[in-house]
Amino acid sequence: MIAARLGIHEVVEEIVEIFPSAFYCRVAYSNQNILHVAVINRSQHVYNLIHQMSDHKCLRANLYDSNQSNLLHFAGKLAPAHKLNEISGAALQMQREIQWYKEVEKFVSPEARECKNKDGKSPKMVFTEEHKILKEGGEKWMKDTSSSCMIAAALIITVMFAAAITVPGGNDSSNGFPIFSGNNAFIVFAISDAVSLFTSATSLLMFLAILTSRYAEEDFLYVLPKRLIIGLGTLFLSITFMMVAFSATLYIVFGRQEAWVLIPVGALACLPVTSFVLLQFPLLVELIYSTYGPGIFKKQSNRPFY
Repeated sequence: MIAARLGIHEVVEEIVEIFPSAFYCRVAYSNQNILHVAVINRSQHVYNLIHQMSDHKCLRANLYDSNQSNLLHFAGKLAPAHKLNEISGAALQMQREIQWYKEVEKFVSPEARECKNKDGKSPKMVFTEEHKILKEGGEKWMKDTSSSCMIAAALIITVMFAAAITVPGGNDSSNGFPIFSGNNAFIVFAISDAVSLFTSATSLLMFLAILTSRYAEEDFLYVLPKRLIIGLGTLFLSITFMMVAFSATLYIVFGRQEAWVLIPVGALACLPVTSFVLLQFPLLVELIYSTYGPGIFKKQSNRPFY
């Protein structure tokens, strides 16, 4: 039980291999077995190991403890603090908790999903009650992140729209076309400005959608993370193309007469992009991996079990 609580699946694997009946041991005061302990402590490696054992799977999943709580009741309880702290941000912590609940929900029988314990609570009621504070924290984290990024997206929209109507060099008074329209650097500027404007507008809409979301528990699983991924991704693209447009403008103005100016300016133009990558890109990667990655529930051992 200690190995299951600590998530040391290698020890559990050796014990079950030598003493298969050890699986059916229970904690005396609570009547909990190893699977209950693994779910309570969010020991995914131990859970995966037990999950791949084929025989008596339904029996193991539907066993009750002394409070008549089944496995899904334990999945509905809040994870230990040290497990939550392994994940950054309350929203991602809430997502992981829902992933656990959904995984165990597939494991237990249909009748166990609605079964009530001695306190008269179903697994869903336990989950909602236990995760109320975490859900509120996830909502605040999402709104704070979206509000901050939305300001940046709105500023980029303003700047790039202004740049689009006041092109470098101005327009030819005779026909109204931009003076440098035949310049390759101007084409780069025009394309970069348009892409930056459209991506920042998309980013702004995604962050606005997050702010106006209903924030149901299920929204933390895919809906909210997906919107934040799109918002951060398009914001990164808008910043990148904004700096490309800025560099192209400087080339149009100084490229031929003062070419040396482009070297320090180009280096400085990389700073905002680099800063965004260092500060926000790890969060974006974690969001993508947590939402669309392989997940934590997978085959744990290549050994054949009974």
